[in-house]
Amino acid sequence: MNTTTIQRIDTLIIGAGLSGIYAASRLAEQNRSFVLLEARNRIGGRILCPQYEGYGCDLGPSWYWPEIHPTMARLVDTLNLKGYRQFENGFGRYQQHSGAVHTIRGYGSEPASWRIVGGMMALVTRLCERVLRDTIRLNHPVCGIERRSDGIRVTVGELEKAPWAEFLAQQVVLALPPRLTAATILFTPDLPDHLAQAMLKTSTWMAGQAKFYALYETPFWRDAGLSGQAFSEHGPLGEIHDGSNHVTAPYGLTGFVGMPAAQRNQQPCLNQAIREQLADLFGWAAATPTRLFYQDWARESFTATAYDQPPLRAHPDYRPPAGQSAIWDGRVHFAGTETADQHGGYLEGALRAAERAINNLQSK
Repeated sequence: MNTTTIQRIDTLIIGAGLSGIYAASRLAEQNRSFVLLEARNRIGGRILCPQYEGYGCDLGPSWYWPEIHPTMARLVDTLNLKGYRQFENGFGRYQQHSGAVHTIRGYGSEPASWRIVGGMMALVTRLCERVLRDTIRLNHPVCGIERRSDGIRVTVGELEKAPWAEFLAQQVVLALPPRLTAATILFTPDLPDHLAQAMLKTSTWMAGQAKFYALYETPFWRDAGLSGQAFSEHGPLGEIHDGSNHVTAPYGLTGFVGMPAAQRNQQPCLNQAIREQLADLFGWAAATPTRLFYQDWARESFTATAYDQPPLRAHPDYRPPAGQSAIWDGRVHFAGTETADQHGGYLEGALRAAERAINNLQSK
């Protein structure tokens, strides 16, 4: 017998990544009633920044581009955060499939890539300061969304088990990747086949990726005239960049593991392999970081599905699934970055999709 009390709310936001947190902050500004549900035990979604000596190490998105991402640039300024240019001065390194390492001409990104002082989590933390603490519910994985005559019933828990919580909302903002939504949430009535298929075919950005962060007390690669950039066809690492703090220690090397997710699962000594490859590229000092962080997004059940294991070879052309930014007569709105009309997959896209959803909510 189900004795769960249904909590009634005007607007329910599902997902506390950047898109969901931004949507919540916009509703808070408007003094509107809402609750934000997050499956994880933390906020941020794919923004993840473990701390070391006060420095946030970006294991999710690291950059924004003020020249082409005006919403991000304005938000950084509005929140009184500071950005700084990605360090790119000096020569790069290239490692052939054979393992041979070569010094190559470095290059600067165009447009310029910027990081945020304190890591991208500073953006989420500052936005959360605008939201009342009791409106965010962690450890609340949504498993069911049902359209009813009196609203949208949202069930929290695991499918085919007694729910942990139930909500009845007048409108819902789905700040989740479409593929994850379609694969993990039961919709009643069923979504149209063309929409469900479009959602499942929408690749989740970063879901098949793994990132590392190696921290050091000195930027020895810079002293050697290197930018920290490296690209490799050998070993676990495929792409590396300077990931240092703004003007002081710690200094860092960070980047992406080049191995597919299935192969990473078979590498129990991956951290040691990362250290060895860093030493091949940047010298013996790179083998002994003061801290080494590693995050495999393909193993995150609240990010990736089985469909996300193959690596993405190019940035997808994201759009609202099946051309729909909302369903059920405008009662449920898509708001994740993969559903943005422009800049999908980027932080800019997450903000724009959330802004669109909030602007399209039906006023009571």
